[in-house]
Amino acid sequence: MTESPTLTFTEAPPRLSEWRRFWRVFFQRKLVMIGLIILLILVIAAIFAPWLAPYDPYRGEMRDALSHPSWKYLLGTDIQGRDTLSRLIFGARTVLIVGFITVGVAAVAGVLLGIAAGFYGGITNLIIMRFMDALMGFPMMILALILAAVLGGGIWNVIIALSVASIPGYARVIHGLTLSIKENDYILAQRSMGSSNRRVMLLHILPNALPPMIVLITLQLGSIILAEAGLSFLGIGIKPPGAAWGAMVSDGYGYLLMNPALSFAPGFAIMLVVFAFNLVGDGLRDALDPRLRGLL
Repeated sequence: MTESPTLTFTEAPPRLSEWRRFWRVFFQRKLVMIGLIILLILVIAAIFAPWLAPYDPYRGEMRDALSHPSWKYLLGTDIQGRDTLSRLIFGARTVLIVGFITVGVAAVAGVLLGIAAGFYGGITNLIIMRFMDALMGFPMMILALILAAVLGGGIWNVIIALSVASIPGYARVIHGLTLSIKENDYILAQRSMGSSNRRVMLLHILPNALPPMIVLITLQLGSIILAEAGLSFLGIGIKPPGAAWGAMVSDGYGYLLMNPALSFAPGFAIMLVVFAFNLVGDGLRDALDPRLRGLL
């Protein structure tokens, strides 16, 4: 008499909630926490700039022009005797205003255009996406440079130029996501139940496309800040006497040998903030990736 094989069952591992998985992947990574700390310092500096800045960033003492770093002026002064540290702190406001408003405007416009093109298809898709392709024919920095030169300097013209230049990237991503999501069974079920197109797009397609868009927005913030610094460096961005890190790098460029802190300090600040946004964006990408659910 042969014995029947014994069947063994293994207990399935407990399923982690989405929030616990997000917390584990995102908040327990040291590099992501470093990026968050840098961004927190940036926000604090922007909010409390009038109390943190030791001097008026727009008024200087000519007798102290081009002073080297000292206990009186920790990062020295520029050609007009303005404290570099104070202008660096107030420049954080420009970074946040330009970065968040630009990304917000570009993301909303790009998402609406991309969803409409992907959902309706046909002539709507043809017109919108060919226009986006035409805009993408120019590198973002070149397109922003052209628009800023036409509109003129100033913070709002820079925001408009960078927003228009950033829209195609969001539209292309959300367009591809919409084409994929709208073929799922739950979307077909909603349409068969008589749900309006607006309801399907805003309540069913958009929420399922948000995780990749959140990652793209976070990564795009660093690119926008870098682009604004480039425009200000070329003299097309924030008008003087406004405090902008790119303009500060440009102003100190002629005094690199005499007083390198004038360019190195704002340049290092730009590098640090862009690096922080990239770290946070990478962390969000890993935490929101649906392919990793149940694995991390």
